[in-house]
Amino acid sequence: MMLKKLFRTIGKYRAQFISMIIMVALGLGIFVGFNMEWYNIDKNTSDFLNKTNFSDFRIMSEKGFSADDLKKISQLDGVDEATRYLSVLTQVENSDDKISLTVTENEKVSFFLVTSGESYDKESKDGIWISDRYAEKNNLKLNDEITLQYKNINITGKIKGLIKSGEYMICVPDSTQLMPDFETYGFAFISPAMLKNALGTEFYTQINVLSDLNKKDFTEKVTDALGQTLPIVSKDDTISYSEAHGESEEGKTFGSILPVIFLTIAILTMVTTMHRITASEKTQIGTLKALGFHDSRITFHYSSFALIIGIIGTILGIAIGYLLCWFILNPKGAMGTYIDMDSWGLHIPTFVWIVLAVVDLFLLMIGFLSVRSMLKGTAADALRPYTPKKMRNLLIEKLAIWKKVKFGSKWNLRDSLRHKARSAMTLFGIIGCMILLVSSFGIKDSMDDFIQTFYNDSIKYANRVNLDTETITKEDIESLTDKYKADRMAKSAVQIDGDSYSLEIYNIKNGLVQFINSDQSFLTLQDDGVYICERIARKFNLKVGDSLTFSPYGEKKDYTVKVAGIMCSLTESIALTENFANKIDYDFTTSVLFTNETSFEQDSRILNTQSKQAIMDSFDTFMEIMLLMIFLLVIAAVILGIVVLYNLGVMSYTERYREMATLKVIGFKDSQIGKLLISQNIWLTVIGIIIGIPSAIGVLKYLIVALASDYELSLYISWKSYLISILITFGVSLVVGLMISRKNKKIDMVEALKIPE
Repeated sequence: MMLKKLFRTIGKYRAQFISMIIMVALGLGIFVGFNMEWYNIDKNTSDFLNKTNFSDFRIMSEKGFSADDLKKISQLDGVDEATRYLSVLTQVENSDDKISLTVTENEKVSFFLVTSGESYDKESKDGIWISDRYAEKNNLKLNDEITLQYKNINITGKIKGLIKSGEYMICVPDSTQLMPDFETYGFAFISPAMLKNALGTEFYTQINVLSDLNKKDFTEKVTDALGQTLPIVSKDDTISYSEAHGESEEGKTFGSILPVIFLTIAILTMVTTMHRITASEKTQIGTLKALGFHDSRITFHYSSFALIIGIIGTILGIAIGYLLCWFILNPKGAMGTYIDMDSWGLHIPTFVWIVLAVVDLFLLMIGFLSVRSMLKGTAADALRPYTPKKMRNLLIEKLAIWKKVKFGSKWNLRDSLRHKARSAMTLFGIIGCMILLVSSFGIKDSMDDFIQTFYNDSIKYANRVNLDTETITKEDIESLTDKYKADRMAKSAVQIDGDSYSLEIYNIKNGLVQFINSDQSFLTLQDDGVYICERIARKFNLKVGDSLTFSPYGEKKDYTVKVAGIMCSLTESIALTENFANKIDYDFTTSVLFTNETSFEQDSRILNTQSKQAIMDSFDTFMEIMLLMIFLLVIAAVILGIVVLYNLGVMSYTERYREMATLKVIGFKDSQIGKLLISQNIWLTVIGIIIGIPSAIGVLKYLIVALASDYELSLYISWKSYLISILITFGVSLVVGLMISRKNKKIDMVEALKIPE
């Protein structure tokens, strides 16, 4: 009997039942999906880096390392494995494509996985193991011959294998390019034997190390062993590790905001809905009690309503979470275009299962508490229909202006205050919808502004020309600068309190490179000090006019300089002019030219070129992924708004059924009653929008600080985004209001007015 009644109850309140399942499924689905995303990024990338023996430290020297240097490092306490390593940017013959050509002497450090073809042969003198993604994009197959050019050296070999490598898990030439472009850039490995055959000698600019030591201890031991201070890059400072780790941290941050919004709204809506359902069923509860059913049996019956919602919502939520995670984490998905690895396993972290169980128990508790409140007293007490609290006169009703207020406004205001929980939940749903919409569009606006400011506005050159600093002379630099009408930069690594930073020395006469102030305006480098990025300023608590001390690697000399300005930068860098570098007697060699020329003659002094267009093309891919994510968030916001407002609208209709019947009896038309219902929604929508906009700005500010501090991204939301968000929210509210208002035609006036007070 009770089972049949359960199904009848579900059928009677099917709108609330379905809407609550959708809310729970959506809330849990987003929670599961976002937490699966960061967890699996962390797990899959860590597994891949371990499989390819990703190095913990990289010791750098332009002069190269000898076998004796490697032996000294290998014998250090705390060093598990070490290898000499070389990676140089080469150009594919008869093409503008670039390949990072790599050599490692020890397969236990900084190696790769073969996905197709022959196993690695360290004695091979003609074998090239190349990125499978680059090969796929450029229609290269096993045993194809390829020639790579570096300076005046041609390295020709056959493709023996297609590979993936942890060192190039995020395959970009440098930090200026956000997204990989395997059509124009890839990586390849050759054997030490092939390198020696091509160069006629051994030459390695890195020693890569596996070690559990922290950077400070490792640096001290390396300095003592080699007798000099050299730049040391930990895995935390490499693009592959830091960006993958950053994606994981971003997922955690998103997982702490968006799922919380959805789950909170779902749970609060559940509280309100279950209370109103049990209130509507009060007479039924009293009847069951009068027939002799124990309170525990009745409690279990109505609590099972909430339990069924929780179980079905959880199952659907897990499915939604898997689909969301798979959509992001698969070789062809959003993250697959960014991270290149061999396995994309999907796993739900243990803590998520615990949270799912806790949420279901919480939903069960909501149902339990809702029905318990209706069982108080005797069967006669329970048989009396639920009566809302009496409404006291509002303070505004004592004012003369109240008489001028229209009937509809009076009615809606009294109803909203009489049913505070329902009104608050409607308001909360609208605020949540606005937060999602404004945040989604705001992220896109901020990224568009970032790209416009840092690339379109500040980068005025067409090509970046990288020079061979080993052989180039000052006369060569002047000659090339004049020839290509270029601005130029020298770049070196310096340390501040043991940490490594980039020192960039500029000679800008053509305005091809511009620098951005903290207020997003442009600044001009002067010859009176250095300009530091905001991250360095924050880290060392520096202001304009303060002194900064740094020391170049390989030298014992310290330079103390004045901070002339603070700038926004993509990297943790210090900028100064050539004139100021000469003033402080800082030795440098120009390594980069910036020019608008598009054609370059074969020149041994030029290593390679990188076009601005190639960088901008990578942003197109990035923005495509972002637009897809924004689309999903907008859809989620619309679903959230529709489900919450419809559920609460149906509840409002049920609660005011007798009142609306009374209005029909005294002559109100269906259209007039519909306007009353819609106008209340509009009131709450306006208030929700007013509160939602600053709330969204606060959420977006938090996201930018948490997710994009490394890019020194600034918050920017266009008026169009505000307008679109407001129109969507109003549209959702209006559509739901129209859906609810149509129910007026079904009101049975005689039946409604027979309902006892």
